Amino acid sequence: MKKIVSFALILVLSFALAACGNGDSDKGGNGKDSVELVVGASNVPHAEILEKAQPLLKEKGVELKIETFQDYVLPNKALEQKDLDANYFQHIPYLEAQIAENGYDFVNAGGIHIEPIGIYSQKYKSLDELPNGAEIIMSSSVADHGRALSLLEAKGLLTLKEGIDKTTATVKDITDNPKKITFKTDIEAALLPQVYNNKEGDAVMINSNYAIDADLNPLKDSIAIEDENSPYVNVIAVRKGDENSKAIKALVEVLHSKEIQDFILEEYEGAVVPVSE
Repeated sequence: MKKIVSFALILVLSFALAACGNGDSDKGGNGKDSVELVVGASNVPHAEILEKAQPLLKEKGVELKIETFQDYVLPNKALEQKDLDANYFQHIPYLEAQIAENGYDFVNAGGIHIEPIGIYSQKYKSLDELPNGAEIIMSSSVADHGRALSLLEAKGLLTLKEGIDKTTATVKDITDNPKKITFKTDIEAALLPQVYNNKEGDAVMINSNYAIDADLNPLKDSIAIEDENSPYVNVIAVRKGDENSKAIKALVEVLHSKEIQDFILEEYEGAVVPVSE
């Protein structure tokens, strides 16, 4: 009988201890035990920025685990499948396009930085040198086309339809193209630096994260680049509802901190521009 009572007592204590251990199950990091937060990111600059944020998050009771990705598709799939708690690799127009296309129930938990898209050429030193009929290579991601075309319009190479949402513009929205520029749009964004190195086309439009990862300096190596007013802010994306979790809020707070913003400015020398909200 004593053995039965003792065993029952052990079970009660075990359940009580388990309950205490799960008391901080909301991703907050305010309990004695740290909370793990898994974030998917592109190698550069996203993962590098997150690595810098790791010790700051640890102070807040959040153990940040970083999963790196080489493309723009898998991080959102992994987030939907709950293999990730958040991802950090995409700008707002791309996130919105992916939500519309795939039905993802995601939200933007906070904007962190801008990576200006640049135009690179192995053949010409300026946009003015581009010949008539020049071929410009853009990524196969339709979400990047409006951005690329808007930059070309800002530089005076073409004109887009009036009144359209330029973040969703396509080559069909070009109304004036005096140099009769042609566009190639069937290459994945991650492969564009290789295309540039192979001297394909007359110019290649490359996102700064891939340019930096390929040892290109967006400010020095590009022949044209977006300015700081770009609307393409890279964000922390989460499943709807998780934006209010304590760990996600801690992540965004740390990424907006002066220490991280100073790191971004110093590390990337203006090729990556931090934003604060």
